Amino acid sequence: MGGAERNERKRRQEQRSGGGKGGQARGPAQRSSGAKAVAAARGSGGADRTRLILGVVAVVVVAAAVIGGVLWTNSKKNATQDSAIPVAQVANDLPNTRDGATVLVGKDTAGVTIDIYEDFLCPICGQFEQTNSAALEQKLEAGTIKVRYHLVNLLNERSDPAGYSTDAANAALLAADEGKFVQFHKSLYDTQPTEGGRGWDKQQLIDLGKAMGLTSQAFADGITAGKYDSAVTAEYDKARTTDALLQEAGDGQKAFGTPTVAVNGRPVSTAQANWIDQVVANAG
Repeated sequence: MGGAERNERKRRQEQRSGGGKGGQARGPAQRSSGAKAVAAARGSGGADRTRLILGVVAVVVVAAAVIGGVLWTNSKKNATQDSAIPVAQVANDLPNTRDGATVLVGKDTAGVTIDIYEDFLCPICGQFEQTNSAALEQKLEAGTIKVRYHLVNLLNERSDPAGYSTDAANAALLAADEGKFVQFHKSLYDTQPTEGGRGWDKQQLIDLGKAMGLTSQAFADGITAGKYDSAVTAEYDKARTTDALLQEAGDGQKAFGTPTVAVNGRPVSTAQANWIDQVVANAG
């Protein structure tokens, strides 16, 4: 076999074994480099997928939080719907006398009269009632004080639908006409609606009266027709334009707010736990 033939055979063998330069099979180093490239490519795709999944999860969590918040808010706003107002228990229905949109509670022998201006939707009025009702009741039963409640509708637009402040005040005044003001008043504060939410509607107020024994047609009709609505509005207008009842609003201005507690036409502080005793002592 000639040298040229041997060289040609050798060249063909090298091509078949992959040793040649054209279309060469990759060696171990090349295969390792290629595998790393594939792994890197896969790793990059996996990271992208992970980021995508985490992004989707985050969106779902946020959406769930928003939906949960909306549902919770709506449940708070509609907490009074399709339920009855529980009847509060009171030791005694103290004597009461209605005059316009005011109700005087207590015994004739009491020497001190405390005026309380309130709105049944006012959350601070609710706090005041929870904090002070027991002490006021004790002093009322002892004949130490009388309390004149001024029912106003300062927050009338702050229920949804609007109008609860007026409806509640009107119903309480009608309850006063039948000697049930104290119990009706306590019932409305014990389960006070949330400001900005749904108040008790007129039928629920009628049903509360029925549960207390206020079954007269005059009571129900008075609630339906808003018998004392104008008196409640007039009481509020009078209070907010009475200079002696205006207090610092924090911006250099003076304004009327609820609750306002006054003695002899002048606001008194209720910040101290013994404020009632102080009022009685000062009057003596």
